Amino acid sequence: MQHITGIPREQIQMQSLNDTILETNPVHVVEAFVENIDLDKLGFIKVLLKSEGRPSFESKVFLKIYLYGYLNGIRSSRKLERECIRNIEMQWLLHGLRPNYHSICDFRKVNPEALRNLFKMFVSFLKDAELVAGETIAIDGTKSRAHNSKKNNFNQKKIDRHLAYIEARSEEYMTALESNDVKDDAVKVTNLQEKLERLKTNKLSYELLEQKLKASGEPQISTTDEDARALLVQGQVVEVSYNIQAAVDAKHKLVVATHTINRNDRNALADIALEVKENLSVDTFTALLDKGFHNGGQIQQCQDANIKTIVAYPELVNTNETGTTKAYMVSEFVYEKASDTYTCPQGETLHTKGTWHNKKDGEKIQFKFKQYRTPKCKTCPVKHLCTAQKGGRVIQRSEFADAVEANNKRYDENPKLYRQRQEINEHIFGTIKRQWGYYYTNLKGLEKVNGEHSLIMFVYNLKRTINILGVKDLIDKLKNWEAKYPKGVLFIFKCTYFKPNTALLFFEPKLAA
Repeated sequence: MQHITGIPREQIQMQSLNDTILETNPVHVVEAFVENIDLDKLGFIKVLLKSEGRPSFESKVFLKIYLYGYLNGIRSSRKLERECIRNIEMQWLLHGLRPNYHSICDFRKVNPEALRNLFKMFVSFLKDAELVAGETIAIDGTKSRAHNSKKNNFNQKKIDRHLAYIEARSEEYMTALESNDVKDDAVKVTNLQEKLERLKTNKLSYELLEQKLKASGEPQISTTDEDARALLVQGQVVEVSYNIQAAVDAKHKLVVATHTINRNDRNALADIALEVKENLSVDTFTALLDKGFHNGGQIQQCQDANIKTIVAYPELVNTNETGTTKAYMVSEFVYEKASDTYTCPQGETLHTKGTWHNKKDGEKIQFKFKQYRTPKCKTCPVKHLCTAQKGGRVIQRSEFADAVEANNKRYDENPKLYRQRQEINEHIFGTIKRQWGYYYTNLKGLEKVNGEHSLIMFVYNLKRTINILGVKDLIDKLKNWEAKYPKGVLFIFKCTYFKPNTALLFFEPKLAA
């Protein structure tokens, strides 16, 4: 016999599902974790048995399905349904149950808050298991494409362009109708009238969209997913997407805080940093961020919360060069805090009247600032190198300048520490988006997208923890943790990044006195 032959398909075998699953299989971790947490306390919606109809599945069944699916790169509810039927590991995990795709899909949509709590609870476990240090945290954001095309995203400029096109085409068709005489065939006239009616309908829809945009107070609006926004992804590339914020601990590169927003990183620092502090229950830590997060108000909030930031600051661009001689930059003016004055490179002192001015973005006040100037500018021999203003050079100092200068000093003094930022968190986004293919979301609405992205980050932590500890050791730690901190230990978390002052319940591994 030259080849190995298989067994007959008709042969009856006596074998249990347990015999097909090795002890090192990660499904044992999923089983141990889900079976030892109280899903009701985490906020998972419980479907009660009605007087008529088929009994429902437990929430733990769907959670096992999603954890297994996301661990193995499967998140389509229809594909997960097929896995329940054909996958031996899934059959073992679910005890042979086979929910349909619609029930699987609904579980993820109706439990976004519970999925966020699940992530936070696992972070508490990681902290208690000493897998995170809570000392150096790298924070960054990445874009996840929304279920909304650029064609269905509008701002006022785009709406005006469509309306102008409709107006021009309408005038063109009206002129063509008026110029028709008896020699023209009726079909041509009928086609023109149909096109005019279509343009009127389109014009009405754009006018309604314009009213909705103005009523929202937002600079743009999406028609498929109303919470999605056109965000700058890289360079000049813009995609309708969401922005996933992630804070990663330096010890084992585990995610300790995450949430999703629909704006760029400019005003995102404080929320994610404060979430780190609350999740880890630490008094202080050092946060590493790129220059996209550099914002005086955000840095000030972190400083008030005793969080040390090392945020790269953008390079100043010299816009006042004369020949080969560079103009005097703001950084060359020395600030004296005691006298509240600036000294220019020529040794002259710039004073302020002490009046606070408002820097506005539309109707919203961004920050306050004071102005510093000196009359000596008018007779300065190198004025042409400093400013083109007739009244002389004016220096503006914001109310957050002290916090920004302290941050910039830390950045200059810690180049080696800052260089660790990319090593700590960039590979996480590469793993999730490139290797796993989770670069988009099919869910609609910021709340639901928040839930899915929290699930993704939880699965990333779970998979990485399995690689660090191994299946058996992780299961032992989970069981010991559950024995030490029994079900029902709760506390209130103030959710500042999505719904201000919203109380969320989840496990905290430190019992109150």
